[in-house]
Amino acid sequence: MLSFSLVAQQEQKKDALKLYNSGNYSESISVCRAEIEENNKNLDSYVVLCWALVKNGQYREAEYWGTEARKISRYDHRIIEILGEAKYYLGNNDAALPLFQEYVSLVSPGIGSRYAASYYFMGEIFIREARYNHADIALTTAVTYDNMNDVWWTRLGYAREMSRNYEGAEEAYNHALHLNPSQNDAINGVERVSNHIKRY
Repeated sequence: MLSFSLVAQQEQKKDALKLYNSGNYSESISVCRAEIEENNKNLDSYVVLCWALVKNGQYREAEYWGTEARKISRYDHRIIEILGEAKYYLGNNDAALPLFQEYVSLVSPGIGSRYAASYYFMGEIFIREARYNHADIALTTAVTYDNMNDVWWTRLGYAREMSRNYEGAEEAYNHALHLNPSQNDAINGVERVSNHIKRY
């Protein structure tokens, strides 16, 4: 009977992750909550729950469950990163930034699946704070590890434009347009920085 129960639990865990991966976030949330109710020390359930909550736009709940999960495992890199995302989307830059910094200090690019994304979020926080040189460094790191994301290249262009590095901005915007020729923010960005380059 015990082995059947274990098999059932394992199947339920697989289902939660499978539901998450298929974009069925609401059902994944329900499965994870049931798992936590059955075993409130099951860290994997908290991880998938927080992932699904963030994807579902339920940032305050993700923040709550991420905080609860850190009471179980203070240094689980998955929880640290997703808690950073929840706080980022809630606009809590001061709390989000050190979480992303902690995440990248705990993992390597080949191991942490959110390594590049964490640098992207750091870059966005620096843009929010008008720290454009810091944003340039963070976003450059993000695109170094994931150079196929036109949005990230566009944001890098914007950070460089705001710091008056117009040639660097043009390069980043053009890279974004190479990946996605209909990227409107990059199209507009190229036009703006081209005017500056011609003028100066």
